[in-house]
Amino acid sequence: MAALGANSAFLAKSQVADLRQSAPAADQEGLTRRVAEFIVRTKYADLPQEVLDLGKKSILDGIGLALVGSVGAIGRLTRTYLQSLGLARNEATIWGSSMKLPVRFAAFANGTGIHADDYDDTQLAVAPDRVYGLLTHPTAPCLSAAWAVAEAKGMSGRDLMLAYHLGMEVECKIAEAIAPRHYEDGFHSTGTCGTFAAAAAAMKLHGADVPACARALGIAGSQSAGLRENFGTMTKPFHAGRAAESGIVAADLATLGWTASEQILEAPSGFFHAAGGSGYDAGAIKLAQPWTLVSPGISIKPFPSGSLTHPAMTVLLRLMQANNITAQQVARLDVGANRNMPSALIHHRPKNALQAKFSMEFCMAAILLYGRAGLREFADEVVRRPEVQAMIERVHFSVHPEAEKAGYNKMTSIIEIRLVDGRTISGRADFAKGNPADPMTYNEVAAKFADCARFASWPNDKIAAIVENVRTLEEVPDVRTVTRLFIG
Repeated sequence: MAALGANSAFLAKSQVADLRQSAPAADQEGLTRRVAEFIVRTKYADLPQEVLDLGKKSILDGIGLALVGSVGAIGRLTRTYLQSLGLARNEATIWGSSMKLPVRFAAFANGTGIHADDYDDTQLAVAPDRVYGLLTHPTAPCLSAAWAVAEAKGMSGRDLMLAYHLGMEVECKIAEAIAPRHYEDGFHSTGTCGTFAAAAAAMKLHGADVPACARALGIAGSQSAGLRENFGTMTKPFHAGRAAESGIVAADLATLGWTASEQILEAPSGFFHAAGGSGYDAGAIKLAQPWTLVSPGISIKPFPSGSLTHPAMTVLLRLMQANNITAQQVARLDVGANRNMPSALIHHRPKNALQAKFSMEFCMAAILLYGRAGLREFADEVVRRPEVQAMIERVHFSVHPEAEKAGYNKMTSIIEIRLVDGRTISGRADFAKGNPADPMTYNEVAAKFADCARFASWPNDKIAAIVENVRTLEEVPDVRTVTRLFIG
């Protein structure tokens, strides 16, 4: 069945039933099993070198972000909560700390940490109705789950990379297939689709067979959750951590023989119909044909804020530099976007750093005032500065008809700077640096990683060692040797 738009949410129950019954048999049967077969049968040798190279950039990026997350309030609260549980087994490391916990809880902590600053990678899409690939952050739940299992088992870098890539591919293709209503009506796909990624990665590392893998996906589907209402709060990164933990739980139970539906994706009461509203695009789940990392690609973020802010921030920086614009010269700044962007960037007058990450107004104000918007700008004390709040009042964010026409697979941002001398300067961008159209090199990602690690007060010798170990991760015989570099 072709993916249906937001209006499908208003169909009568009888119409929905008719739509389900009219779907081709290939869409209705065997989809979950085909995904399970892909997970079980794919070998490391099946991964193209281009995919491996792209994956290393996201892996390095994720590690750096976990270190940043470990020193913030979310990291401290996560460790306090986990310490209160009285857990005995020391299987996997919470990155940026000396704590070791059972696999599921280490995955939870690291997944939450990677997403804590909303600085982690994002999935892209190609179809105009896809709402930016439904804005999945694929690495956070997938890498944290895969690494925790691999560490506990003492597995190799190759084992880890294979599991990571399989989880990433499953997560992104599921997000690509589900009806846009899923995101538009409030689900956070990092939490929902990310659960399948974690389960897939864990099952690969467990060496599961196809029926067990299908059951794990069934258990994962019943745990998938996350609501966009929590954007701008600590619960948004919680979604990523919980997805990682839920995937581990699903894999552990399925390995023990726990039963679950083996058609959780395609069944009339399964994930796509329940969470997507009325339909899904089964044709989008063409696993490794091509790999999502290659096409349409994954974006690595240049700023620690919601990815929807990045094109406008990029073009504003360019215009300021080209025209020698200072904040004092700006009387008003208008930002136009498609209708889905204001529905995600919901904090128009933010009062703290978490809200500021989902505030186009703050992001533009920070660029205007400081010429940058990095980890140090996204701090409560910066957001509350009188000069920042005053500049926020000059930024106006709304829907623009040209951006709406560009399609929802783009983050088209149209800005108009009105200067106090009467001049107007305009610009437009569909994507930002780090997008596959303007990708970061490994060395550029390494520079971002180093900035994140130094923000977490990580020593330079460990920073350099992590960069080189990830660069040659396929040669690492035991990932525990790399994990030791993450211990604070």
